[in-house]
Amino acid sequence: MEISFRGKHALVTGAGKGIGRATVLALARCGARVTAVSRTQADLTSLVQECPSVVPVCLDLADWAATESALKNLEPVDLLVNNAAYASLQPFLEVTPDQFDQSFNVNVKAVLHVSQIVARGMKARGSGGSIVNVSSQASSCALRDHAVYCSTKGALDMLTKVMALELGPHQIRVNSVNPTVVMTKMGRLGWSDPEKARSMTARIPLGRFAEVEDVVHSILFLLSDKSNMTNGVMLPVDGGFLAC
Repeated sequence: MEISFRGKHALVTGAGKGIGRATVLALARCGARVTAVSRTQADLTSLVQECPSVVPVCLDLADWAATESALKNLEPVDLLVNNAAYASLQPFLEVTPDQFDQSFNVNVKAVLHVSQIVARGMKARGSGGSIVNVSSQASSCALRDHAVYCSTKGALDMLTKVMALELGPHQIRVNSVNPTVVMTKMGRLGWSDPEKARSMTARIPLGRFAEVEDVVHSILFLLSDKSNMTNGVMLPVDGGFLAC
């Protein structure tokens, strides 16, 4: 199944590393013009070296005013991937206000804001569009030390559904992908202990974690016209974890 985004402009947040970076490169390979947002300039510099057609935007999405200023004058966006996320794991009884606020500011509030900016343009042009939010299996399954992270992803899933409901009449589709542990550089580091890894893979019928490309392929499908009647869906990329 060939997917082409020629003539489309895509915006990807959290584009410096991992899933976001791989999504940027995949979209560019499929012909899209891509604007990549990251708060780390060094990551953007190396991304542009790897793919010179990418337009970099260095931005802390937790800053509402800076986000508005940086994104409001972009060329029209057809495809949006809200991938930026923040995770700070704490036992429930040790959750601090600053970690709570930072997590919700990036994982929920920034998604709402960036999507508002993009969707307003899509609505004004009357051309429709597609938005994919990168959520997690943690939105549906409690994980130890993940009280705040699980809560942000649960909120993100419901935000996705409301966006799909309200934006659908404007032919703007909104969906999420909900991966299990993904073998990014950070994922490999965090799950390098074989005993810890087995405790999770034992609950995944396929018996393994997701690779970055597994998630990217799902994102591309949901962005593309191959999923024209898919709206308001939380797509697990979890090897069956949530089926058990």
